[in-house]
Amino acid sequence: MCGIAGFYNPNADYMVEKPKWQQVLDDMNRVQKRRGPDDDGTYLSHRCGLAHVRLEIIDLVTGQQPMIRKQPGRECAIVFNGEIYNMKELKADLLSEGATFRTTSDTEVILEGYMMHGKDYIKKLNGIFAIAIWDSASEQILLFRDRLGVKPLFYILKDNTIIFSSEIKGIFAYPGIKPVLDHDGLCEIFALGPAKSYGKGVFQGIKEVLPGHCLTFHRESLTTKAYWKLESHPHEDSMEETIEKTAFLVEDAVKMQMLSDIPISTFLSGGVDSSLVTAICAKELKKQGKVLNTFSFDFKDNNKYFKSNSFQPSQDRPYVEQMVAHCATNHHFLECSNQEQLECLYKAVDARDLPCMADVESSMLYFCSKVTDYNKVTLTGECADEIFGGYPWFHNQTAFETDAFPWSMSMEPRQVLLADDVINSLNMKEYAHAAYEKTIQETPILPEDTPEEKRRREIAYLNLRWFMVTLLDRMDRTSMYNGLEARVPLADHRIIEYVFNVPWHMKCPDGIVKGLLRHAGEGLLPKEILWRRKSPYPKTYDPTYETMLGDRLKEVLATPNAPIRTLLDTKKVHAFLNSPSDYGKPWYGQLMAGPQMLAYMLQVNYWLEKYHIQIIY
Repeated sequence: MCGIAGFYNPNADYMVEKPKWQQVLDDMNRVQKRRGPDDDGTYLSHRCGLAHVRLEIIDLVTGQQPMIRKQPGRECAIVFNGEIYNMKELKADLLSEGATFRTTSDTEVILEGYMMHGKDYIKKLNGIFAIAIWDSASEQILLFRDRLGVKPLFYILKDNTIIFSSEIKGIFAYPGIKPVLDHDGLCEIFALGPAKSYGKGVFQGIKEVLPGHCLTFHRESLTTKAYWKLESHPHEDSMEETIEKTAFLVEDAVKMQMLSDIPISTFLSGGVDSSLVTAICAKELKKQGKVLNTFSFDFKDNNKYFKSNSFQPSQDRPYVEQMVAHCATNHHFLECSNQEQLECLYKAVDARDLPCMADVESSMLYFCSKVTDYNKVTLTGECADEIFGGYPWFHNQTAFETDAFPWSMSMEPRQVLLADDVINSLNMKEYAHAAYEKTIQETPILPEDTPEEKRRREIAYLNLRWFMVTLLDRMDRTSMYNGLEARVPLADHRIIEYVFNVPWHMKCPDGIVKGLLRHAGEGLLPKEILWRRKSPYPKTYDPTYETMLGDRLKEVLATPNAPIRTLLDTKKVHAFLNSPSDYGKPWYGQLMAGPQMLAYMLQVNYWLEKYHIQIIY
């Protein structure tokens, strides 16, 4: 994994002031260095500059970037963040067509494929990626993003120059780009956050390359075109065939994503998703005489304070121990303290460049920092709930009937701390509904779908375009901030294409949550794990943590120049702090309730302050 950045202007000549623009590229690399601590490089031509920081996973010796290839009258340069899991097959095909290779890297496979076949070659890639290719012959730059948006890629168009970067901070390293937050940006933070609209970068003028799209900038003309989109098709397989195909796709995706020149590991929660990934990896490594490293996460003293509820019915550790014994892995139990997750709230903003999932994100960032003491590559069970229907709102009748994002159905909890003038000026409910309705209109529907099946598709599509992407962003930023590559094999586009079209009675047979995935895992896991009731990512139940958050927010509000003061109502905050906590009614997803609202506001204040954000609305 890596970080990429760069700029292109069709009328510029960057070589006239080469030291200045070389310094800009160096600055773009410097601010993203945590994404690629092992190496860095730059490329500067008359029209274009590219920058790259590298985390060495594949081809440790000759895989440096930017990578440049020349033909008569043509020079192409590439920077690439990600992994191409089918690179061996693609390389074999290109060799048969006469291509020659100087490295064993997937970067060169992409570049050679593009130079031989053009931008449609992107459709052949199975992987996670953000790619920029400069082509001197056509004087154009192309930006590609993987089908599901696993790898980030932001850009801004300013004075006929396109500036792009893996992370927003890379764009701010370019001269003259200032962080501004307008009406829409505030709505993104308060009406949708920690989610954000796909295609938007929250800051004024900053956008992101859409998942599954290619952006082309050529002589003052910017176009963006989908090379992949999810489609609806009739499902004609029997239940037995559906289970068999799902089992094959899951196992094949995990095996493909074990591709690495350094040892891999897995996150293991004891749930069915991470346990399946772990079981497949452990089995494959055992054939090679190797033992898999696994990691589980919890909070110090959580056994004292844990409260079973509808979202988290049980603790993970007993199931983790059973899986460790079953797979014979080298396991590491990692714990996070209240103080550590509180301090990491701010590091999580540094990593995301935005307020994010509060302690759900800060604790993951902390855990990733510990995993890197052992491994630089890990596979996770992320995305199974969005794909196979694991969340409560897939099953909750209220969510089914509510015309709103099912993980955030009411705007009231989001406004409980905001000043009245902010609430009145932002029209948050209308903004969120417009974003929701846009996705509903995009949902691929079959003419023969019943109203119930149509709604099933809508909820599934909402999850893929919104909730899953938020968690993928969390996984990318928290891992890459620590120089860790986290892979998500269950988000293989082949799995999503197939399972999206499986009817609900097969996804959830006999009302069993994620029943299809569980049946597909038969023979790989102990039955207690395979049929365990879902329990999400852990969070602390220690009431001391909420007290610490409240005290920290009081300190912020007592600071005269704290930027959040203009957005919050102090009386409302103190009333909120004095009211009993409600752990059972999250305002976002399953885990973000009262304490996380306090943590989120601390993140917003830190973000506004650190980035010196100008607010206009």
